[in-house]
Amino acid sequence: MKITTAVSAFLLTGLLAACAGTSGSGVPMPGPAPITQPVTTPVMDVAQEPVAPLAVPAERFAQLAVVSLLPGDRSDTVGAELKGKVMAWNAAGCATGQMDECTATVGLNTALSPQRLAALSARKVTTEVNRDAFSGGGALTATMGGAIGIWSGGAIGIWSGGAIGIWSGGTYNPLPQNSAVWTKIGLEKAHTLAPKLGAGVTVAVIDTGIDLNHPAFKGLLSAPATWHDFYANDDLPEEEGTLGTGAYGHGTNVAGIILQVAPAAKVMPLRVLGPDGSGDVAMVSQAIDWAVSHGAQVVNLSLGSTENSTIIQGAIARATAQGVLVVSSAGNENRDQITYPAALARNEGTAGDLALSVGSVSLSDVKSTFSNYAKALELVAPGENVYAPAPDGRMASWSGTSMAAPMVSGGLALALGQPLYFLPKYLPSTLAYTASDVYHSAGNTPYKDKLGVRGRLDLATFLTFSVHR
Repeated sequence: MKITTAVSAFLLTGLLAACAGTSGSGVPMPGPAPITQPVTTPVMDVAQEPVAPLAVPAERFAQLAVVSLLPGDRSDTVGAELKGKVMAWNAAGCATGQMDECTATVGLNTALSPQRLAALSARKVTTEVNRDAFSGGGALTATMGGAIGIWSGGAIGIWSGGAIGIWSGGTYNPLPQNSAVWTKIGLEKAHTLAPKLGAGVTVAVIDTGIDLNHPAFKGLLSAPATWHDFYANDDLPEEEGTLGTGAYGHGTNVAGIILQVAPAAKVMPLRVLGPDGSGDVAMVSQAIDWAVSHGAQVVNLSLGSTENSTIIQGAIARATAQGVLVVSSAGNENRDQITYPAALARNEGTAGDLALSVGSVSLSDVKSTFSNYAKALELVAPGENVYAPAPDGRMASWSGTSMAAPMVSGGLALALGQPLYFLPKYLPSTLAYTASDVYHSAGNTPYKDKLGVRGRLDLATFLTFSVHR
């Protein structure tokens, strides 16, 4: 994410004012026959269609190979040549010579030997680890009176009859336990500045799934036709497991945080992580593509890997090229290095202006003991003991950068639901630039310039400079 000169100047002027008181041979898409479509001076003659990932196979592959396509290729022949299974077919750039967008992704259970690579010399081939490369961060922290609380607040958002009862005297009614967190980031004022509360905006939650029947989510999920479980290969992205064990409840908490920030937005549940919190590169990549093709305007990735994935990098690039905003958590290892894909957010040419990385601070604006940090980090938000729905109709608190990221996703949804002063692509940089300075705190001295462009999420200031009123 790059903060442009124009946006910086605009925000600086506003902040100062506020302080003053104011297809010849034919490379086909997968199918029984080549698709040929004449184009002007083609490199390869192919149909110019959106990237559409194939269905996730039940088998989970150890590795993925990204291979360049050749004239006449078909998904079945490419799979056979590599002795694997084609999992994604990206022929968008074949006709224009953009060879990084003229590829197939193939799942492999046996690494390619030097002899096999030599036999594939006509192609460009790269491989990376697939299975369990990603994990969801955060930990269940807990409880109401020693036990996970029973949800009793009704839906998070708009109740029947259209009445909104979110705030009362500084108390956040659906979950009063979060009142201090929401006060810290200016959420009550943000709701007055963005009265549509994110209506018309869909946020994809790519995670462990959610409790689809939780009363807190009634009327707040996207259409069931947009759901998918890439881990179990079905259309019911339900959480699986036991509360308090592994990552069970992680996705439900993340979705619940988004809907507390933007109570009229819709959540698109997409499952890519198992009960232990791990998931494959292929699942995450396909979920990102799915979210874009099914109408998500924001993608929340409260997950990460210590290794960069060119496959995920490509999926994010495709998403941001369509104007979709991508938010990723920074990781929970207390390291001077943030996880991927969060680390890609400032990498110009990968995600451009449309991605954000998010770390965690306490309510005292001091870096959370678990949060990763780095000069590449763009923003922090309160990520400790954040209450939200939990599976089985319950509620619970979690801590982690996974909890900070959905606050940012929800803030973007609030803005996207309103008329804006500028194009949506400037929202991430505005969000980072209007953050509250955390570097004045002595506790953050060791992390100078490593807790974001400015620091902690401030939704009230962000919306003041972003939306028409």
